[in-house]
Amino acid sequence: MDHATCSSQEPKLRTVLRQDIKHSGLLKTARREYAELREYFLSEHRQQQLRSMGVVKKLLFIPWWLIKSLLLKLSWIRRLVLLLAFYFVLNPIRIKANTEGLQFEQNSSWMGFVLILLLLMLELKDKLLAKSELAAGRTVQQALMPEPEPQIPGWSTWLYYQPANEVCGDLLDFLRIEEWRFAIALGDVSDKGLGAALLMVKLQATLRALAPDHNDLGQLAAKMNEIYLRDAMAKSFASLVYLELHPNSESIQLFNAGHLPPIRIRRHTLQEIEKGDAALGLKPHAEFREQQINLASGEALFIYSDGLTEARNSQGEFFGERRLFDLLKRCPEGSAHSMGEFVLAGLEEFIGDTPHHDDLSIAVLVKQ
Repeated sequence: MDHATCSSQEPKLRTVLRQDIKHSGLLKTARREYAELREYFLSEHRQQQLRSMGVVKKLLFIPWWLIKSLLLKLSWIRRLVLLLAFYFVLNPIRIKANTEGLQFEQNSSWMGFVLILLLLMLELKDKLLAKSELAAGRTVQQALMPEPEPQIPGWSTWLYYQPANEVCGDLLDFLRIEEWRFAIALGDVSDKGLGAALLMVKLQATLRALAPDHNDLGQLAAKMNEIYLRDAMAKSFASLVYLELHPNSESIQLFNAGHLPPIRIRRHTLQEIEKGDAALGLKPHAEFREQQINLASGEALFIYSDGLTEARNSQGEFFGERRLFDLLKRCPEGSAHSMGEFVLAGLEEFIGDTPHHDDLSIAVLVKQ
């Protein structure tokens, strides 16, 4: 591709800047970016200190704490370059030069701005490289995700996931083990980000390999726990709800390894399924029970990760179980898809433009 072709495909800078200035969500986006900046660079201890400060004191401390945290996160060479840039900007030096009898005098502050721009380019390069690698990881992860409405005769199903970042640490899977045997799994790895995503893929692969050979779900959970303890990082654990169902049958077999109890919905009344056993990776030789429930026609089972109840709005309030249970009592009946979308609409109304801080996964089953 020649230079003229590349130039024609590249947007004009003034057009992009004009669109940025006219963006309808400029102030809202700026507030969100600033909130995320404070959350990332300021420790929990600093955040607590800020809550007890007055406005004037905050204006004095926040810039210094942010700059200090920035310097500590930079590599040593970039830290020195940034300090040198600050020096040139805050203490400009008059530079004189004599060329062919002509004298030039230049303020050195421009060198500080050039150094800051150089650092910004280096940091942006690192970010874009990391982002492209994470995007590739997300593509692989999406390929492993199930279709949103898998078909099981006699059942209406709906599966949903939304990663908080580029990759997801929740496990959501649908298995067609045999023609008469289907399974749905929903779990949550204790870590965050890329580490959690890698453990999730490992957990998913282990489950897919073991499930066809285990009719006893308690034994399946015990084997999963054994492998997780062997392969996962120290102090890491995973919660998991795994259930099996059969076409045109009202019976569901499941095990719950430390996950939030699934919720049974029957004529707008709610019942939490019996509490499960320990999470995977917490205890060697842990024992797990197979549970069984029967759903009559029109009854539903709602399974979710803590990214739902722990979602927060702009005031820092959690969505919480009370709001979730209230939505579930008012859910439209008959379709897993309509129930799931009803809950999502209630969640989005609550959080508004606040970004998700945790991965979110939901599975809804309705007996037809």
